[in-house]
Amino acid sequence: MHAVIVTPAPPGTRHGNRATALRWARQLRAIGHRASVLVAWDGREADAMIALHARRSHDSMQRWRAAHPCRPLVLVLTGTDLYGDIHSDAGARESLALADRLVVLQPLGLDQLDPGARAKARVICQSVRTPKRASSPRPPRASFLVTVIGHLREVKDPFRAAYALGHLPAESRIRLVQLGSAMDPEFESEARSLMHSERRYRWIGERSHADAMRWLARSHVMVISSRMEGGAHVVSEAVAAGVPVIASRIPGNIGLLGESYPGYYPFGDERALAALLARAEMEAGFLDALENAVKARRSLTDPAEERRAIAALVAGLA
Repeated sequence: MHAVIVTPAPPGTRHGNRATALRWARQLRAIGHRASVLVAWDGREADAMIALHARRSHDSMQRWRAAHPCRPLVLVLTGTDLYGDIHSDAGARESLALADRLVVLQPLGLDQLDPGARAKARVICQSVRTPKRASSPRPPRASFLVTVIGHLREVKDPFRAAYALGHLPAESRIRLVQLGSAMDPEFESEARSLMHSERRYRWIGERSHADAMRWLARSHVMVISSRMEGGAHVVSEAVAAGVPVIASRIPGNIGLLGESYPGYYPFGDERALAALLARAEMEAGFLDALENAVKARRSLTDPAEERRAIAALVAGLA
């Protein structure tokens, strides 16, 4: 089979949708198929289309279905799809109807679909090829390193961890490093202002994936503060690396970390986030509990499991 994978994220970017598309292409090739990754379908001949993003790939899906009424069409749903567009955008809703199969990246994503869409949906968690923490540089001893990894944009609530620093005890040794490009000049201005006013905060901008993973592996804790997520790959990367996560209590995070995970705080509440950071720094038992809970989820990030799930999805399209 030759599949075209359509993602709105252009080549060279480090957006999550691009990473997902490239990883799926590798997985399809590993099980004996051909795969081409495109920003929009260009009319090339293929046996199936896999589209990421219901709204932004809607045009490609429409044209594919018109050209090939009987050929398979799969839609992989993103966070903005599940927790935004499919509830408000006509094109995104039509994309759900056009697709033969839907894929969500964590199990709670199914809750956002109506019964008809849910019946054709599958859960395929994102895998990670990340070295285990034991083979990576160890966390620093002189400070307690917290990282935030992801582009600075509104949906990520990117500065919540930085705001939490002001609510930490005076004796705290926490140092916060934020990685990711500013998607708006206002975010860059805010990051620079925070660096000027908060000595424990440092924004280092966009880094290569390998460099970001080195920062992650050295972290005592990673924070993900998003308002919505379809199933953030950086959470899967932290799980694979065995790095404790402190996360906003949203479905996308709960679907990956589990309902009983001990490291959630209410979205947008920097005081609650600060309290969890202080506990992670000061209470060895709490940090151990976070790490053990993360390690218990590691099987979700196994590349072989994702490959089997994709193979089963493709086999069911025949």
